Order: sequence, then C-alpha cells, then structure tokens
Amino acid sequence: MLSFTIALCILILGYIFYGKFVSRVFGQDPSRVTPVHTHADGVDFVPLPTWKIFLIQFLNIAGLGPIFGAIMGVMYGPAAFLWIVFGTIFAGAVHDYLSGMLSLRNGGASLPEIVGSQLGGGVKNTMRVFALLLMILVGAVFVYNPADLLAMLTPSSLDRLFWIVVIFAYYMLATLLPIDKLIGKLYPLFGIALLFMAIGIMAGLYFHASEMPEIWSEFYNHKENPEANPIFPMMFVSIACGAISGFHATQSPMMARCLKNEKHARPVFYGAMVAEGIVALIWAAAAITFTNGYAGLQEFLGNGSPAVLVNDISKTWLGTFGGVLAVLGVIAAPITSGDTALRSARLIAADFMHVEQGKIVKRLAISIPVFVLCFIVMLLPYDALWRYFAWCNQVLAVFTLWTLTVYLAREKRLYIITLVPALFMTAVTVTYIFFAPEGFGALTDKLWGVRIAYEWALGIGLAVSAIFLVMFARFLYIFQKSHTI
Repeated sequence: MLSFTIALCILILGYIFYGKFVSRVFGQDPSRVTPVHTHADGVDFVPLPTWKIFLIQFLNIAGLGPIFGAIMGVMYGPAAFLWIVFGTIFAGAVHDYLSGMLSLRNGGASLPEIVGSQLGGGVKNTMRVFALLLMILVGAVFVYNPADLLAMLTPSSLDRLFWIVVIFAYYMLATLLPIDKLIGKLYPLFGIALLFMAIGIMAGLYFHASEMPEIWSEFYNHKENPEANPIFPMMFVSIACGAISGFHATQSPMMARCLKNEKHARPVFYGAMVAEGIVALIWAAAAITFTNGYAGLQEFLGNGSPAVLVNDISKTWLGTFGGVLAVLGVIAAPITSGDTALRSARLIAADFMHVEQGKIVKRLAISIPVFVLCFIVMLLPYDALWRYFAWCNQVLAVFTLWTLTVYLAREKRLYIITLVPALFMTAVTVTYIFFAPEGFGALTDKLWGVRIAYEWALGIGLAVSAIFLVMFARFLYIFQKSHTI
C-alpha cells in the first residue's frame, strides 16, 4: 500500500509542478481573448463555468480506458503502475494540455485542422479521414459495455439490446443539441457519480491495504503468455486512456470553445488527464487486491469480464447502494466519451466542409451520415473493434505529439517535452502493428505461414522512430537557417 500512496502523491505533485512548467513553456497568457468571446454561436461556442468544463473534459476522456484498460493492463505487472504514473505526467497530460492550448490559439479548431497547420495539407486531409473514422469507432465501441452493465442492474426485460437503443438515442441528442442544454446539465451529475466511485474504491483499497502487493514486488510480466504479450509494445497500447490517448486531443477543442480565459487551461486539460491517471491507478490496484494478486486476477478474467469484476468490487466494498452508485459512475464514463466522440465527428466534418452549425438543419445534414456509419460499425465483432480502436487511438497520439513538437520548435520553445514522447509512441505503435495478432504479422501468417518475429518488429519500430527523428532534425535545420537570413 505504501507504493500505491507514493504513486498517488507523484501524480498530484506532477500536476502542481510539471503542469506549471509545461504551461510556462507554451506561454499561457490570461490576457488573450479566447474563441468563446469571438465565435459565440449558442451551440458549440458557449461560455461555461470552469468547474463544469473540467468535469466535461474529464468525462469526455475517461471512457472505458482508465477502468477496463487498467484492469486488463495491470496483468503486465508493476510496470503498469509506472506507465500510468509517468506516462500521465510526462506524456498524456502534456499531450492533452498542449493540444487544448493549440486549439485555443486557433479559434477552437478541431484536431485535423491543428495538425494540418503544422504538418501540411496532405497530412491534414489524412487526419480528417482518420480522426473522423476513429470518432465513429469510439461511438460504436462505447455502447456495448455500459449496455451490459445497465442490463445487469435492471430487470431481465430491459436487456442488452434495449439499452443499446437507449444509449445510441442519447448519443444522437447529445450530438445535435447545444452543448449547454444536455451535456452541460447532465455531466456534473455523471461527474459526481464517477468521483464517488473513485473515492469509494480508493477507501476500500486502504481498508484492504494488507492484501495489496507492493509495486516493487513480483516485478515481472504476469501475462499468461508473456512471449506473445511483451510489455513493449503491448502494455502501452492496452493502457491508453490511463496514460496517453490520442482520442483526448479530439475532445480538447470542444472545451477550448467554452473556456473563458487561458488561465483555466491547465486545470481543465492537464488536470483532467491527471484525474484520469488517478482513476486508472485506483482500478489497477483494486483489481489485483480484490482478486488476491495477479494469479487470482488472471483466473477471474479467464472466467469473467472486466465489467463483472467492476460490479463485484463495487458491491462488495461499498455495499448495495454504494455499489450501484459506483457502477453508475463506471457506466457514465464510456457513455460520456461515446456521445462527445460523435459530437466531435460532427465538428470535424463541419470544419473541413466549412458548414456553420448554428441551424439544426445543417447539424442534421452533417450528423445523419455519421450516425449511419456508426450503426454499421456496431455490427462488427466487438473484440476486433476494441483492438483496432486501441491501436488507432495511439496512432492519433503520435500525430498529435509530432504536431506539438513542430509547433514548439517553430515558436523556439522547449520542444523536447513533446519530442521524447513522440519518439517513444512512434516506436510503440509501429512495433505493435508489425507484431500484434491483429497487425501485419497476421497477414504474413495467412499469406506465407510465417509470423513476424518480435525482434524484427521491434527493430522496425525503432528504425521508424529514428527516421522520424532525422526528418525532424532536417526540418529544424531548414527552419533555423531560413530564420537567420
């Protein structure tokens, strides 16, 4: 339990000190006018209280990742706790804060427009398609699990299909209505439920402190087949939203359109990511504590799903009433990511088609194709959806980190704070797609009966990172040379 407490304190201190350092590097300026004052439209550009924006951002980015992802990812051993803590502070929160600030400085622009402004038109068009498809994928993925949990809490007549229909109908309303009408009113309630869940489960951890293994004990990969599931790159894709997630950069522009002052950006963007890291830390620790260690967790997951474990932990540690509230918090997390994912899809499509969104008819014209595509994607097998979402999510983080690195270099600021995470995540995503069962290895196995060896996949990942570094160094040389003439 000592190691859990230390990890918790490091996350909080990271927000206080490194978060302030990053905001200084960027050059946060409270005197600058924010987009909500210059682009007010009563739909997306709506001034909201900072506490509401924080809760909305927190719920937008939380999803299933810091709960289910942490539960499954902790089987990689104590390395999972280190990744949650240091990934959050030095990668995820930096990624979220700077992408939010860049949107603020560009009139609340969506992520593809931000990426294009730094990496060029070709990359911007690629990102438009990629980000739009990812948002639709998120909307589809984040229907099933909350529907399963709601079906567990309600009479058998209200089955999974019923809740899928209800949740998707809610997604449609949240996508179309002004942000302060539904999201602005419901999210504070969802946020209270999610915070209650986190605090309640953390209290349960301290009550069962003697049963929790210390982070520095049993320091190895506890996966059933560690050769097929090496920590690098598998863990860094499995635990995404609890450390770094490209999806977050698609959500930040929504809140950048509602912020009344740049001084609120650090608690909203950096702070929400740290809060998510804390949630991931709590659930990772709760999973191995409740099941009496890694072996017990492996056995439980072999016979049941993370959703069942979440339900069992909540009701056992918090009682029936507290357990229901906790599970409702867990249900709220993916729902509040799914609805804003589809809302982001509408904004991304509207931005590149240059369609203003003040009138409901124009919002419907953009949204109906998004809803249809999301419904089609929902017909695909869930396991395949989740795996491809996880990889695409981290690829999006790579695009965003390189965008931020180029921006900081152009502004002659300390670009190493994003360059190191960009290189690391590039190696992770490339190694993963060459090694993972759903990657190119499966294709070569099907075509020629030969899987790509881990050493080869790792070598390719490191080589691509090295190439990107050389390309960045060349850009830096040309840029500096052109600005000294």
